[in-house]
Amino acid sequence: MEFQALKDLEILFGLALVTVVLFRKLMIPSIIGFLVTGILAGPYALRLIDSTHAVEQMAEIGVVLLLFTIGIEFSLTELMRIRHLVFWGGGAQVLLTIILVAAGGMLLSLPFNQALFFGFLLALSSTAILMKLLMDAGEIDSPHGKSALGILIFQDLCVVPLMLLVPFLAGQGGGASDLLLMLLRAGGVVLVAHFGARYAVPWIFNQVVKARSRELFILTVIFVGFGTAWLTSLAGLSLALGAFIAGLAISESEYSHQALGDIIPFRDAFMSLFFISVGMLLDLRIFIEKPVLIIVLILAIILIKGVVASGAILLLGIPARIAIVAGLSLAQVGEFSFVLSQAGVKSGLLPDDLYQIFLAASVATMALTPVALKYGPEVALQICRFLPRNLVRGKGGLMQGGHKIRLSDHVVIVGFGLNGKNLAKVLKAYSIPYAVIEANPYTIATERKRGSHIVFGDATSPEVLGHVQIAKARILVIAISDAAASRRVAALARKLHPGLHIVVRTRYLAEMEPLYEIGANDVIPEEFETSIEIFTRVLKRYLIPHSQIEECVTTVRQDSYEMFRTLSKSNSPAAEISGFLSGAEIGTFTVAAGSILAGESLGAGTLRNRSGATLLAIRRGAEVIPNPDPVWEMREEDVVLLIGTPPQLKMAGKLFLPTSS
Repeated sequence: MEFQALKDLEILFGLALVTVVLFRKLMIPSIIGFLVTGILAGPYALRLIDSTHAVEQMAEIGVVLLLFTIGIEFSLTELMRIRHLVFWGGGAQVLLTIILVAAGGMLLSLPFNQALFFGFLLALSSTAILMKLLMDAGEIDSPHGKSALGILIFQDLCVVPLMLLVPFLAGQGGGASDLLLMLLRAGGVVLVAHFGARYAVPWIFNQVVKARSRELFILTVIFVGFGTAWLTSLAGLSLALGAFIAGLAISESEYSHQALGDIIPFRDAFMSLFFISVGMLLDLRIFIEKPVLIIVLILAIILIKGVVASGAILLLGIPARIAIVAGLSLAQVGEFSFVLSQAGVKSGLLPDDLYQIFLAASVATMALTPVALKYGPEVALQICRFLPRNLVRGKGGLMQGGHKIRLSDHVVIVGFGLNGKNLAKVLKAYSIPYAVIEANPYTIATERKRGSHIVFGDATSPEVLGHVQIAKARILVIAISDAAASRRVAALARKLHPGLHIVVRTRYLAEMEPLYEIGANDVIPEEFETSIEIFTRVLKRYLIPHSQIEECVTTVRQDSYEMFRTLSKSNSPAAEISGFLSGAEIGTFTVAAGSILAGESLGAGTLRNRSGATLLAIRRGAEVIPNPDPVWEMREEDVVLLIGTPPQLKMAGKLFLPTSS
């Protein structure tokens, strides 16, 4: 007995292992590796697979599972939180792309239905590739990452209705009455799914969970997903719509996270087969026969999608640099376009020659996505030089009433995410003046109602930094999830205010060195500080004394940051003296009631002799006394500024505490 299907799968997965590993080393997305695997194994290259029918059937299962998991992951709460980006930005991008591509297709003498179908294909971008690249770069929460995510969510929501429209474009669905009937049936299925999500699905899962069998739970998830897809197909709708509705039903239950975790391995395996099956259909001879046409099409796709997506985001008032970076990241053809193209081939909308050209250009745009993300920020900066100022800064109301914020000796916070908000709360509690720069116009509107000193704009612009009086600020805190933008902001701020103290929050240790070289004074890597918080909490659970934990934290911080402190900082005027102060830190302490220093003069030498730290200044009320005389007597509530090594400051801190009776 010959197991032909098993043999084909083994060949495909074995070849995919080699291809994907090689592509990952070259920093190329795995999806491209799967497509190349299909190309190599297909009938137009090495001909390793005799029949593609079985592979295509399993690939359809991958599409069903993909729509199923999207339904499970779909969050109405998250959708409403970024609804402006999703519905206005995403809606404008999809609609304008379809219109422009359809118009271009008709100019090239394509029939209206084919031209419109090409608009459907090119309106979608790759969620899988872009989200993976953004997560790897730590930019998922950056302004351009959030903008791209909003567009992608709307595109994913459009997949089902676009697939429903394919038969009608092909002339297989009758007239308007048939379309209305199909929409009514789809609405009926959604209604049934809604009540199923509220009553039937929770009851089924409650019974299954009582059995305490993981295998039974997984089988139930698959049963609900495929069963709903099958029922919708019997109603004349697509399998994909049924899978999406089944996912929505499960997403409303308390078991959605477990279901998603169990189904993702199956989805990934079958989706890899889908991309392999798409690659098997690509004839490599098309690159030789029509290279100019394919190159022109690739450039046209990137240009149209990049411009339209950037324009859609600009319409929301987001600064041009962020909009352009997000637009370039969306300038590829998506995985759902392959799903639509398969439906178009089956319905006769996409002839074989056009299908081959589309596949070739699509694979190329996907492969170019990492390049677009890498060079997008620099390209955006160059383009912004030629754009009107109001587009560059956005439409979030940069000038509050036409006047600059009047502040001095204040803190400037760039980015009003979790870190920025927490810092602002603390500064407000201690009556320290601050101003915030934020690129999200909807955050601006909310925070201004609360009376915050917040302005809209891109902090990489000198105008925006000037608006918050950067030249008069004491500290700049950069708290954005965009490494490239953080470097530009730090360099520009150092140029505008050489004496400014710059603090940068960054994701990874690898990003510290470039920031120090630019002129940042303090760089706080989340990766490193999180590790400190973890071992601190572990040691506390083992009842290690607090003093020993603090000593351990001080040692780790000193050792791990020391290599960055010794970097050359010749380009930073404010940091030229750092070489003389290697290992030294500055700290402030308050003289507590009953401490050994309360009522004692500096000439007694207790502070210096017992700790080794040096006193620089004393603040008493509103008065600040720098370098006080030895006869100066410290009092309760005095705030003292000291310089010394971390151990010296630690010892000094104990002298300011009340003595035990």
